[in-house]
Amino acid sequence: FCPHLLTFPGAISAAASITGNTPHPEHTSSSAEGWQGLGQIVQAEEYLSQAQWTVLKSTECCYATQSLLHRNLGLLSIAKENYEEARYHLANDIYFASCAFGTEDIRTSGGYFHLANIFYGLKKLDLADTLYTKIAEIWSKYLNNRYQVLSQNRIQQIDLLGKRFETDTGLDEAQEAEAIQILTSIWNIRESTSNTDPQKTIFVLKILVMLYYLMMNSSKAQEYAMRAFSLAKEQHLSVNEQSTIEDLLNMISAEEAHPIT
Repeated sequence: FCPHLLTFPGAISAAASITGNTPHPEHTSSSAEGWQGLGQIVQAEEYLSQAQWTVLKSTECCYATQSLLHRNLGLLSIAKENYEEARYHLANDIYFASCAFGTEDIRTSGGYFHLANIFYGLKKLDLADTLYTKIAEIWSKYLNNRYQVLSQNRIQQIDLLGKRFETDTGLDEAQEAEAIQILTSIWNIRESTSNTDPQKTIFVLKILVMLYYLMMNSSKAQEYAMRAFSLAKEQHLSVNEQSTIEDLLNMISAEEAHPIT
C-alpha cells in the first residue's frame, strides 16, 4: 500500500495548524522515516483527534481545512490497515476538496490518488484504473493550460521582465513534489500493462514530460519523452501519436537551444 506515501509528519503539522498546537520540531521533519512504529501512529492519531474535535466544534471551518483533515485521517487509517475507515475519510476528503476547489482540480486529485491506491491494493483494478485515469486527465489539463499561458507570454512578451520565471508550473515546492510522486506512481503501474494498453502509459509519460519541462528540468523531460517515443514505435502506434511525441522532443530541444533569459 505504498508506505512511502504516508507522511505522518505532514499529518502532525496539519493537525497542529488546525488545533493551534505546535508539535515538537522532530515530529514535523520532512522525512517519513521513523514514523512507521506504533508509537508514532498513536501520536499522530492523538493530534488528528484533537484536530477533528476542533473542526467538529467550529461552525466556520472551511471546506479546504476539512479536506486536509480527512486526507490525513485517511492516510493514518491506511497505516493502521483499516481500509474501510480509510475509504470513508478519503471519500470525505474528495467531497470537501470538490466543494472548495472543484472535482477536476489538482488539489482534489490527491484524494482520488490515495483512494485509487487502496482499490489497487485490494485488487479492485477496474475502480483503481478509473481513478488513475481521472487523475492523469486532471494533471494533463492543468499542465497543458500552464503551457498555453507560457506560450502566449512568450509570443506577446507580456511578462514584466521579458523572461521565464524560475518555475512555470504555478505550483509551490510541495505541490511539485506531490505531482512527481503521483504521476510517477501511476506511470509505474501503467508500465506493468503497457503491452496491453500502451496508450495509457504514453499518456502519463507525456504528462511527466510537460511537468518536468515546466519545471525547467529539460533532461528529465527528454528522458520521459524518449521513453514515450520508444514505446510508441515498439507498439506500432499511429504515426499521429509518434508525431505528437516528436513535437514534444522538438519543444524541449528548442528550449535548450534558445532559453528565455
